[in-house]
Amino acid sequence: MPSQTDNPPLGPGFADLGFARVDTAREARQGLPEAVYGPGKRVEDISAIVTRLLSDNSGPVMVTRIEPERARAVATDVPGSTYDARARLLSWRPAKPLAYDLTVVTAGTADGPVAHEAAAVARLVGLRTVLVQDVGVAGIHRLAHVTGHLRSADAVIVVAGMEGALASVVGGLVSCPVIAVPTSTGYGAGLEGVTALLAMLSSCAAGLTVVNIDSGYGAAIAAFRLAHSRRSRP
Repeated sequence: MPSQTDNPPLGPGFADLGFARVDTAREARQGLPEAVYGPGKRVEDISAIVTRLLSDNSGPVMVTRIEPERARAVATDVPGSTYDARARLLSWRPAKPLAYDLTVVTAGTADGPVAHEAAAVARLVGLRTVLVQDVGVAGIHRLAHVTGHLRSADAVIVVAGMEGALASVVGGLVSCPVIAVPTSTGYGAGLEGVTALLAMLSSCAAGLTVVNIDSGYGAAIAAFRLAHSRRSRP
């Protein structure tokens, strides 16, 4: 039998469900409860985690990358949810709107699933969000019609695959923070998003923030952190 020293009790802020140790104190530290990543988890485990997060926090709770059938099963277990099929986001208890304007812009319609995830998460956590699609550099004149949205935003998320050039273009047009999301759209030499990732990391538009490939969630939370830090200043 293991001794107490082998399995020390969890301190305050954690809930041990046996199969998961839920970070119930993340909202107090960062302004949002822990998010639940859907793939790889059983429906009953997701339901138990969500139930605990809802009971121990007051802010929005979300399950990311969850497909419709599994989302319906969790929603049956835990009432009061909203499901966005395009974003694959199951959520409860959206936050009150913050005074922070975010524009999410895509290079092409194939980048839509990642952009919808970013926009849905951003709206859930309280950011006032506009989604602009299909203004990539192959037809860069299209960007001129949405420049006003870009320049009036407090932050811009750029979602682009292929060579990822749109992030550099937008980064050169606006003064606000730009968060770039490389996507896995593209042909062979796109290397499932690695080419766009490296291009964005190498951008000559100084100060570009780059998140992981296809991580609309990560981009939205980066924008939330910017908004939350502004609101938290004395």
